[in-house]
Amino acid sequence: MTDLERYILDEWTEDYREGHVPRREFLRRVAVFSGGAAAGVSTLARLGIPASAEEVAAAARAPVPLRAQTAAVTVPADDPAIEARAVSFSLGAMAIQAYLALPKQKPKAPGVIIVHENRGLLEHFKDVARRLAKAGYAALVPDLLSPQGGTGKFTDSAQAATVLSQTPPAQHVALLNAGVGYLQGLPSVRADRVGTMGFCFGGGMVWRLATQNPDLRAAVPFYGPNPPLEDVSKIRAAVLAFYGANDSFVNPGIAAMREALDRAGVTYEMKIYDGAGHAFFNDTGDKYAAAAAKDAWARALAWFGRWLA
Repeated sequence: MTDLERYILDEWTEDYREGHVPRREFLRRVAVFSGGAAAGVSTLARLGIPASAEEVAAAARAPVPLRAQTAAVTVPADDPAIEARAVSFSLGAMAIQAYLALPKQKPKAPGVIIVHENRGLLEHFKDVARRLAKAGYAALVPDLLSPQGGTGKFTDSAQAATVLSQTPPAQHVALLNAGVGYLQGLPSVRADRVGTMGFCFGGGMVWRLATQNPDLRAAVPFYGPNPPLEDVSKIRAAVLAFYGANDSFVNPGIAAMREALDRAGVTYEMKIYDGAGHAFFNDTGDKYAAAAAKDAWARALAWFGRWLA
């Protein structure tokens, strides 16, 4: 099992144990991830969750819940200060879907690549892009499910997360690097002032992207799992990392990450929010922590203002 696969399972397990996901839906997700109910029983055993073959089989037959996208729009698409639209760029012969938001009154804006969570390019991340555009940044959110036809092809978020976790991280990073190149090539973007931010699974991808792209000047991962620690010395971006104190499956890696950053001489800050858990920034989810999210956003903008100026 890869680090990303374990990360997805650990996140689902925490959601189940904390009461955010009903048992039947948790078992259904694990069956989807495992490729069937029988394999799902074995996966659950490794996670320390007892379940009978009959129970998992019944859960696997359950209807897929509708993918909720709670309306929490901060900056509407028709805001007069920005321009926002769907775009695509190339990765070899493949067309990569993405969402682009630009400030109208800033002809040469710094750029930010946003990396979505493990359910794909949902409306929340388009809103985050528009928030950045409103603050004066050109923001691009690539759809990491583009090789499979895009997020819109998935009606089951468990399938989307499974595909993302089982795709080799190097493929995700190659796609994101192509996005950086696309953003740098836009006439309205300062090619030498590009950063990145990401959330959850996307926070982990931000760490990995920063180890593989020396053009990045700033990186802001939200509660992201660690990259391979041997690659940390390649980071050239200034990193601001956010965590929720109640996050039980990402936080055990903080100490090792801090040690690796110190050893490599990387410029970084970490902020851990008391009372907040994993996914505290997402205002469309039930783990949203308003005070922590507001403070983290202000700090992120200040960080980009410092390193992308």
